[in-house]
Amino acid sequence: MTHTTTTRTAAPDATAERTGPPVITGLGVIAPNGMTTEAYWSAVLRGESGIDRITLFDPSGYPTRLAGEVKGFVAKDLLPGRLLPQTDRMTRLALVAAEAAIADSGADPRQLPPYAAGVVTAASGGGIEFGQREMEALWSKGSSHVSAYQSFAWFYPVNTGQISIRHGMRGASAALVAEQAGALDAVAKARRHVRDGTPYMVTGAVDSAMCPWGWLMVTRSGRLSTVADPRRAYVPYDAGASGFVPGEGGAILVLEDARTARERGIDRPYGAVTGYAATFDPRPGSGREPGLRRAVELALADAALAPGDIDVVFGDAAGVPELDRVEAEALAAVFGPRAVPVTAPKTMTGRLLAGGAALDVATALLAIRDGLIPPAVNIERPAHHEAIDLVTGAPREARLDHALVIARGHGGHNSVMVISRAR
Repeated sequence: MTHTTTTRTAAPDATAERTGPPVITGLGVIAPNGMTTEAYWSAVLRGESGIDRITLFDPSGYPTRLAGEVKGFVAKDLLPGRLLPQTDRMTRLALVAAEAAIADSGADPRQLPPYAAGVVTAASGGGIEFGQREMEALWSKGSSHVSAYQSFAWFYPVNTGQISIRHGMRGASAALVAEQAGALDAVAKARRHVRDGTPYMVTGAVDSAMCPWGWLMVTRSGRLSTVADPRRAYVPYDAGASGFVPGEGGAILVLEDARTARERGIDRPYGAVTGYAATFDPRPGSGREPGLRRAVELALADAALAPGDIDVVFGDAAGVPELDRVEAEALAAVFGPRAVPVTAPKTMTGRLLAGGAALDVATALLAIRDGLIPPAVNIERPAHHEAIDLVTGAPREARLDHALVIARGHGGHNSVMVISRAR
């Protein structure tokens, strides 16, 4: 059987060979089980979940009433008041995470040379809550007129613009809309900008659809769990898997040229982005193999690594039985049955739309730093025991040099990234 997929990879260049792969020097995490990087990491190691009944609006009229909410987030306490009227919850969460990442990197983008700092982020839509708010205001005034600005602003991923304006970054920038896999694509694009000469890039994704309009659109995917028990609603790779629970949040990262980071005194970055690839699944019903296995192989090739070099896999963990099976089979085909530990800490947060893969990258970096593989929680009946070595129950100690992060978007988009210990 002929295997055909569409692939996109970034080829190494002379600059990358001379200075080494771009390194991550700053992390900013905001998640349902922790509003800072270390609070989140501590909660993950304790197996503490942030999935519960929705509180931001009344979910009683929806089939899915659970979510991973960022509880206790009060924007007016964390951001200047002038920003609040022009932003919605998603952008406010992203601004807080970006500020933390930039501070963690130890650099002030305003003090860098002109155009030396840029921003690339991803979102699944953008401005949904802002759009709902504007529509409600118009409707309350009895007006049916919607300006061109209003009709398009709802869907524009505003995180990139707000972050760049707030921190004075005038370099390369972009906003990607690519659903669950978008954050890896954003980090990969930031990597290309670093290779092309922009030494300091803010990247990743923070996402939210926590409003009635956004929630309606999320539920239309047909993949959400309707189980009422927060402990059993989202159990990927489990015999009881019946869909996933959405959430909000994500992670913003600072990606830098390795030589530039060393020159300003960063001798121990969190890690490096060493490999990336993306594929698209073939047309349904074609009989051809899904594109995930090929994406993993291409990412390994881009990182110049063999399957045996990977120490842990952060799975996509769709929570949909057929999609979980495809992922387990792809991993067994590349690495061998049960040959590499697999984990899914997103079982504690839900799938965070575009923010989920960025949070997995941040979690992989923390795992490498501390030599701990975080667990997947609430997995009582593993469904793919013969194919994957799923880490459950408690963290597993291990020397970690290379982690593989998988993200799949609705419609057959597969993205894979290799995160490595910085040398």
